[in-house]
Amino acid sequence: MAFSNFIPHIAPTILFYFLLLPSPISSLNITLLLSSYPSFSDFNSLLSSTGIAADLAARSSLTLLAVPNPLLRAPSSPNLADVLRYHVLLEYLSLPDLRRIPPTGKLVATLLQTTGRAAANSGSVNITIDSNSITFHSPASNATLISPIKSLPYNISILSLNSLLIPADPDLAASETRPPLGLNITSTLINGHDFNVAAAMLAASGVISEFEADEGGAGITMFVPTDEAFADLPPSAKFQSLAADRKAVVLRFHMLHSYYPLGSLESIVNPVQPTLATEQNGAGSFTLNISRVNGSVGIDTGIVQASVTQTVFDQNPVAIFGVSRVLLPREFFGRDPIDLYKPSGGGAPPPDIAMSPENYGPANHLSAGGAGGGGVGVFWGLWCTVIFYFLN
Repeated sequence: MAFSNFIPHIAPTILFYFLLLPSPISSLNITLLLSSYPSFSDFNSLLSSTGIAADLAARSSLTLLAVPNPLLRAPSSPNLADVLRYHVLLEYLSLPDLRRIPPTGKLVATLLQTTGRAAANSGSVNITIDSNSITFHSPASNATLISPIKSLPYNISILSLNSLLIPADPDLAASETRPPLGLNITSTLINGHDFNVAAAMLAASGVISEFEADEGGAGITMFVPTDEAFADLPPSAKFQSLAADRKAVVLRFHMLHSYYPLGSLESIVNPVQPTLATEQNGAGSFTLNISRVNGSVGIDTGIVQASVTQTVFDQNPVAIFGVSRVLLPREFFGRDPIDLYKPSGGGAPPPDIAMSPENYGPANHLSAGGAGGGGVGVFWGLWCTVIFYFLN
């Protein structure tokens, strides 16, 4: 009875709180967001006229580097769209995130990198910080942060720069044609310069044909260990001693049977993800635990903790990411991580896989995919509960 008498008193307060929460958004309308800031109208117009604004509609967890009208000097390059793609970082970076950048800087992939037209890391922006400023570097230019404009954690952060950034050799890639869906994964990895071992193993095992066959369906997300990751495999792992069919399972363990761009991985609702190996060996087996770790994407196999180090390729329905370690399933390699990896050179062990809280309030998952579905369901469940108590 006391509880039922208490509800009418708190219901209006709770209702008012939920009225203040932003409503769920199914897609990102960058034009609408920037329309509230007239000083960025020219930059906003360029995003619309080149089609970049439409390209961003299905993405989340990104940072837009915008330039105000008085400082905007659009280049005469025939590839203005690629210049603008270079101003879309494929990672959510708030001002506190930027202030935590190490002295060595941080390399962040851009939307230009996803086109396949940027060689090696030329589609990435290097961010450095000193006591006076935060600077964004391209091979051809630098720009300084003026101020943050808008932040919707962990979906979009809009930052103001004092000039446009010009990517390396923007005129060399005149074609606006994107890579076809029939992507040659082996060639893509070899062109990445640091994935030769993985490319050779995929080709020799025959599973590469399975991966490429899945490109046209729900898509694929591949985690590819670097050559250094294979070199760092401890002898106790006995990876090379595995039978050929078991090596093929380990390779399948590195692939998700869905397309996840980097932003979706960072905001993934269910961290336990089945792999292609799960489909062949039964539910609950050969799963990966994926979550946001220290501003990056961490992957935990139960015995190995790795991190995403770079975006190799990202165009729906294929995402390929470089990872720092070979992902060893505990089904084959036991359950004790100490026997497999010990810090070398006195270094610290990998961080625990855990979400990093940020003090910006609830996140609005802007992608239309499943990454934000759980949050929306919880919101509307609470909303209906409040309305029921308020009206009764």
